[in-house]
Amino acid sequence: MTKPAPRELAQLTPLAQLRAGRLPLRLLQLFVGLTLFGVAMAGFVRSGLGLAPWDVLHYGVTLHTGLSLGTVVIIFGFIVLLLWIPLRQMPGLGTIANVIWLGIAADIGLAIIPEAHGLPAQLAMFIAALLVNGLGGGLYIGSQLGPGPRDGLMTGLHARTGISLRVARTGVEVIVLAIGWLLGGIVGFGTVLYAVAIGPVTQLFLRFCIIKLRTDAPAEEVPTAAP
Repeated sequence: MTKPAPRELAQLTPLAQLRAGRLPLRLLQLFVGLTLFGVAMAGFVRSGLGLAPWDVLHYGVTLHTGLSLGTVVIIFGFIVLLLWIPLRQMPGLGTIANVIWLGIAADIGLAIIPEAHGLPAQLAMFIAALLVNGLGGGLYIGSQLGPGPRDGLMTGLHARTGISLRVARTGVEVIVLAIGWLLGGIVGFGTVLYAVAIGPVTQLFLRFCIIKLRTDAPAEEVPTAAP
């Protein structure tokens, strides 16, 4: 008895994404995933052990502006989306939802998650946030409604310049991490752990989260980082 072929991400235009079927289920999964991703972002902050590179930048900006973390996430989402224009990237519905809802979910998470005290509690909160982050990423990517703005920036750089995705991702994240650290963003053991673990954790969940579409489009490379 042969095993069924694994589900794969389809390479679709934004319009084709909307026409690929099962849209109500995909929209529900998209927003559940983004909500979990944003709440996990708040969990990383409350753990105090370090943030993802982009969130180091976001948090550093909050310290100097008085804006909420979620507001800064939304602002930078739109800024990054503007960088798609010279790269000729087209945002999907999920991309726009990512820009707006992720920041809202992060602020909700910060309002309900208490600060962790003591290393055992901090580690437990960080690991829980890492798992929730991976699940949220798997859900929103698996909805197949477009990548997050930051992932799209990196795939766009890859497509237009020919540099590898690994180099594009590493270069961009090192830059935003350095700027965020200079602004006072939270950098620590958790930052390194996130960088090492988030790809495998997201991939683990993603294999169960891809919604099969009514399309025979070829598979695309799976983004496994920031939204």
